[in-house]
Amino acid sequence: MTSDSQGQASNSASDLGRIGPFYVTQGIHNLRDYGGYAVVGGGRVREGVLLRSGQHMEASDDDLALIDALDIRTVIDLRGSSEREGFPCRRHANFAAQVIAYDGETSNSPPHEGGGGQIVMTPQKARERMLAVYTRMPVNPAMIWIFREYFKTLDQNEGGNLVHCFAGKDRTGIAASLLLHVLGVHHDDIVAEFLLTNEAPTRAILERQSLPRMEAHYGAIEPEALHNLMGVLPEYLDTYIAKVTRDHGSLDVYLATILGVDEQRKQRLRDKLVA
Repeated sequence: MTSDSQGQASNSASDLGRIGPFYVTQGIHNLRDYGGYAVVGGGRVREGVLLRSGQHMEASDDDLALIDALDIRTVIDLRGSSEREGFPCRRHANFAAQVIAYDGETSNSPPHEGGGGQIVMTPQKARERMLAVYTRMPVNPAMIWIFREYFKTLDQNEGGNLVHCFAGKDRTGIAASLLLHVLGVHHDDIVAEFLLTNEAPTRAILERQSLPRMEAHYGAIEPEALHNLMGVLPEYLDTYIAKVTRDHGSLDVYLATILGVDEQRKQRLRDKLVA
């Protein structure tokens, strides 16, 4: 099973301005639908209810109108307090979604935001820094809390759900990957969805938001290193899963015992989100 199982489904849902799974935006990076994938046993993950993106600080009026049209009822903001205060999201006048966020920091200055020490950022250093992010994430109490809330609201709330962080690729990528696993999507398709970040047509938005701070911290960054920081690699997701498996035996055990996704919740999510 390959990633085109999602692309085939998404092509029929372009009335709001889409390029494949990506919505056309002016100030939001990587806004896309991560539904449409085939699941084991038949059916597909519903489209139009599961959305992911980067932050909305620079959302244009047209972007806000798009968000309003998508009828999002719940927003899971994976950013920490300082990120939300420093980069507040713009909202449509009609915005009435429930916003869930962690009261505190969810990440220790991610490398793609210009943190982690004064070094020459080579491709290898960039890769190592990002692998460290994915190694810490499964044991980070703040991320455990917010991922538990993510699954709880998906279970309990109706309507569209948007999950986002700063860049919409690491914390958000793991959230989407975990849900697709719970719903029974083939691992190859989960990896393909994770890697779609590298094809986002809005990379210039992320560079505008992040690159000046990164270059002030690291100096000039060569293209491969920049890709490792601003994009994603398959081994990033592999690293997260490997850490979980070492500590808990399997991803499913971690989901059940740490993130609150027992068999009953898993079945409710499948009943709700697979058609």
